[in-house]
Amino acid sequence: QVQLVESGGGLVQAGGSLRLSCAASGYNNFQNYGMGWFRQAPGKEREMVAVISGLGQRTMYGDYAKGRFTVYRDNAKKTVYLQMNSLNSEDTAAYYCARGYGPTTSTYDLWGQGTQVTVSS
Repeated sequence: QVQLVESGGGLVQAGGSLRLSCAASGYNNFQNYGMGWFRQAPGKEREMVAVISGLGQRTMYGDYAKGRFTVYRDNAKKTVYLQMNSLNSEDTAAYYCARGYGPTTSTYDLWGQGTQVTVSS
């Protein structure tokens, strides 16, 4: 079964950190695909958090993520990570990983089920 499974979400205090993981399974050549992290808060559109190319040499971040979040990947483990530091209440959202590349959801063809991140102030 081709799928992406996120983990690592939870409740954290403002100023804290979390690391999200996204494990891919059911398809080969993981390193050939870019991977993205998106988030969606209630009543808002899904927005890009960070994207990484297949070999990890290129990344892009949403403006609010720059300097606080880091995306990286381990192709041997078929896993992509999102390290989030200095979290604040505005980071509260469901976080999704997806297969593809670019700043918009239209260029992604496989999505995980999401993991909830809640930041308490």
